[in-house]
Formats: sequence, structure tokens, C-alpha cells
Amino acid sequence: MTNTFKVAVMGAGAVGCYFGGLLARAGHDVTLIARPGHVEAIRRDGLRMETRTFDERVRVAASADPAAVQGADVVLFCVKSTGTETAGDELRPFLGPDALVLCLQNGVDNAERLRTVLPPRQVAAAVVYVATEMAGPGHVKHHGRGELVIEPSDRSAAVAQALAAAGVPTEVSANVRGALWAKLIINCAYNAVSAIAQRPYGDNVASPGIPEVMADVVDECLAVARAEGVQLPGDMHEAVRRLVATMPTQSSSTAQDLARGKPTEIDHLNGLVVRRGAAHGIPTPANRVLWALVKLLELPHA
Repeated sequence: MTNTFKVAVMGAGAVGCYFGGLLARAGHDVTLIARPGHVEAIRRDGLRMETRTFDERVRVAASADPAAVQGADVVLFCVKSTGTETAGDELRPFLGPDALVLCLQNGVDNAERLRTVLPPRQVAAAVVYVATEMAGPGHVKHHGRGELVIEPSDRSAAVAQALAAAGVPTEVSANVRGALWAKLIINCAYNAVSAIAQRPYGDNVASPGIPEVMADVVDECLAVARAEGVQLPGDMHEAVRRLVATMPTQSSSTAQDLARGKPTEIDHLNGLVVRRGAAHGIPTPANRVLWALVKLLELPHA
């Protein structure tokens, strides 16, 4: 690899457009693989990046075809957790033998699942801390944060250096599993509540009873994580309480999916905690209620 990378973003929604756009803005050769509506807008007008520090149209290649992965040094893998294996199968014929596939997804088991369909050594997990949304075709809006934590691999250090130079604070950590679970716990506390209420985090935590519900969710998650042998960084209750200050106006990705009539990732968030809790004999009633209500809201109206 050289200092300038050829990058493909598989599943370029809000997260992929944000990180891919920053890399393109820094001079890397980036192709966003996205839905046709986004591709058309990006090809015509560029990717509009509305962030906390700039609002620009970034020129970047875009395609709806997984074959656009061909020749990439780095693939930012940003598809929904529900489509991990399918998307991995789609890109496999076009993946170069030395490409690094970096999983920028919600949930804790996507890299493990992706390694069942791609060469395991080419896959590295990453933890994403960013609040973004697609505000329209080819228009990504950044609400806060933007850090990555990457699993070690032969190429992780070089990729982390390139990301940092592009304005993405990036750390390579041997305990990515712990970081993934820490993010999962935060998502379990915030995402379903935001989805059910269709309100941003700041409004939700100010509502009577919601902080206590979130604390119950975290307690259950911590019990399951302990049973799974996960080493969590720091005080998760405090981490959950602090998050709202950094992104009070953010609505969760689960809320955004429900608002657009799209399937959510709730089976890979609170649903995963429910399943793993059941496997260990640990009750998870708060997570179960949130999971079940989101599943109910996913059902089409008669």
C-alpha cells in the first residue's frame, strides 16, 4: 500500500458517506457503492457533506454495482447487519488478495460473520462512534463525534494513519471486542427508545422514567457481557449518561429506519442481548420489551 489508497465503500449510507467523503476530501481515490438514488445525485452534484465544521460538495465516484470494489486497497464495509453475508458474497469475486475489509457496522458479530464468506485475514472489525444521517439523496449530515477503533491486522496501522490524516481520530486496539460490546450497550440503551418515540436523544432522557429504563437495559447488558467473558472499558452507566451531551439532537439509526419504513437492525442490538441472555439463563426483560416493540412497529399497516 502507498500513502494514497484506493477505497471502496460497500453500502454507502450515512456512515459510509461520512468516512468515505472525508477520505476523498483528503485526496484518496474513493468509490461509494450505494443505492441508485444516491449514486445519481452524487454523480451529478458531488457528495454534499454538511458537518459541524464545513458544508461542501465533495467530488467522489459512485456506483450501484459491487464490482466497483475491484482494485480497492481498503473496503469500508457499511451495510446493515441484516445483510452482512449477502453483501460479502457480492463483493467476494471482485476483492483483491491484499485488500483490507473494515467492518463499520452496528452489532458485535459482523466481522465474525463476514469471515465465513471472505478470507478471514482480510477482515478487521471496527467500532464506529459517529452521529450521521442521510438528509437527502447524496447529502450526508454530521451531528457529532466521528472516531474509529480498529482491530489489529497487517494493514490496520497504515489505514489508521490515513484515516487520522483525513480528520478521523482512529485507534488500533487489541480489545475491539470489548469496544464493540461497549457500543452495543450504548445502542441498546438509546436506539429503541428513540425509534419508538421518534424523538432525539436529548428529548428522551428528559422524559420521566426513561433514564431508569435505560439503566435497567444497561444492567442486563452488563450481566450478559460478563457471561460472555467480555472485558468492557470503563463505567458503562457513566458512558451512557455522557453520550447525550455529545449528540442531544441525534435520532438513532433505528429511528431513521422506522421513519423510512425500512427494516431495522434491532435483532442485532437488543435482540442479540435477549438471545445471548437466554443462552446463559440471564433474564433480559427490559431489552425484550424494547426489541418486541420495535419489531411490532416494523410490521406494515393493514
